[in-house]
Amino acid sequence: MNRRTNNSARSHPAFGHPITRRSAISVGALGLLGLGANHLSELQAKPTPLEPTTGQAKKVIFIFLSGGLSHHDTFDMKPGAASEIRGEFKPIPTRTPGLQICEHLPRLAKRSHLWSLCRSLTHSTNEHSQGHHIMLTGRSDLPPGFDPSKPKPSDWPSITSVANAVLERSNNLPPAIVLPEKLIHRTGRVIPGQFAGHMGPHRDPFLLKSSRYDPENYGAYPNYLFHHAKGKQDGSRYIFDAPSLSLPEGLDWNRLKDRLSLRRALDLNDGWIEHSSQSRQMDRYQKMAVSLLTDSKTKAAFEVHSAPAKVQDRYGRNAFGWSLLLAKQLVQAGVQLIQVNLGNNETWDNHQAIFPNLKNYLLPPLDQSVSALLDDLNESGLLDDTLVVMASEFGRTPRIFKIPNVPLPGRDHWGAAQTVFFAGGGTGGGRVVGSTDAIGAYPDSDPHTPEDFAATIYHALGIPPQLSWHDPVDRPHPVYHGNPIVSLFS
Repeated sequence: MNRRTNNSARSHPAFGHPITRRSAISVGALGLLGLGANHLSELQAKPTPLEPTTGQAKKVIFIFLSGGLSHHDTFDMKPGAASEIRGEFKPIPTRTPGLQICEHLPRLAKRSHLWSLCRSLTHSTNEHSQGHHIMLTGRSDLPPGFDPSKPKPSDWPSITSVANAVLERSNNLPPAIVLPEKLIHRTGRVIPGQFAGHMGPHRDPFLLKSSRYDPENYGAYPNYLFHHAKGKQDGSRYIFDAPSLSLPEGLDWNRLKDRLSLRRALDLNDGWIEHSSQSRQMDRYQKMAVSLLTDSKTKAAFEVHSAPAKVQDRYGRNAFGWSLLLAKQLVQAGVQLIQVNLGNNETWDNHQAIFPNLKNYLLPPLDQSVSALLDDLNESGLLDDTLVVMASEFGRTPRIFKIPNVPLPGRDHWGAAQTVFFAGGGTGGGRVVGSTDAIGAYPDSDPHTPEDFAATIYHALGIPPQLSWHDPVDRPHPVYHGNPIVSLFS
């Protein structure tokens, strides 16, 4: 979550005159474009791109609900179970006959013809870091030397990193973007599984940082900011700032100047930049920067607060709504895979007060923003070619429990079952794939793995099953480790 920052001018000896943060942002100091220390080797070496994909390329918006969405209290309710299983919420009918979901998702219920569910996704861990790594990489097996406290170069590459490596760019934009923030635990440790791992750091996904980590509060600020134990919090001091484009940590002005020759470009106008792009061979990162300056449609894709008021109201003027509006605009601009992290600090980890927190702070903005996204994509003709997926690192326990000395109950971590949401991208609406047993503990039919989940995303992106990527020592690794969930597709 961002607080307002000072954009005053500053001098740097590398440029010999004052530069402003805004001018640096506008030309090329672009964190979202991969210009971090971990990409300098790529700027120098300019490796040959991997073999382009075949088939009909599509788009994917991957909504990741960090912390663990309770399937019992949303998409796989068990109204006939005992009270300690079924919880406090009641099911409501959807537009699809026989399909019921939580009463606090009324907008999605009216749009069930646009989406489907897989209720039988399963893996073996109940730990956050392991679960994040498994679901973000699509690999159930943990890599050798896995460390739950931090990412390591030996981690499996994330789905977004694989897409970043094997997909071709469109409109000089990266194939894959993660927004509005990377996943960080409230203690400050970075969650593993988000990066390229042993694919090599130059394949890390591009991070569009629009929010800043805050260890104290959670959720869709400003109006839905909350604390798990304390309830509603004041979110007025937090700003969703998209795009927040700045120099990544570890990259100083001299190093940036050496790679991009920005000594004069920083304070020159758009016409000079456009002329430069036409008269010189520029690397792909410079071309992306130029697109932000010279292409009004590309620039507009990164602006949510400039969107019409009725559009912002439709999505919700909060971190969830702005994030999904931003994702839609980036898809429209040509980005092929966008991972949207909702939200910070394992927001959905409801060990306590699960029912008021879901009812008052989490489900209303989710219901509104996801419904608005589906409507917007559908009305603009993008939904057929854009797969929207929504998942967590795991589900939550069938049985409600209470932490000692905590007044309101919650649910614990549960990797054995979760419900995954799918819409568009060639999938049919109003479908339910798989089922869980009577208490929602384990798959009862048609179980699917994180490998199948990842394969479904790759399939929707048009990535062929036989494709491999190569690590820094040129060893081939398959993209697919499972099979697409074909029963979702028409």
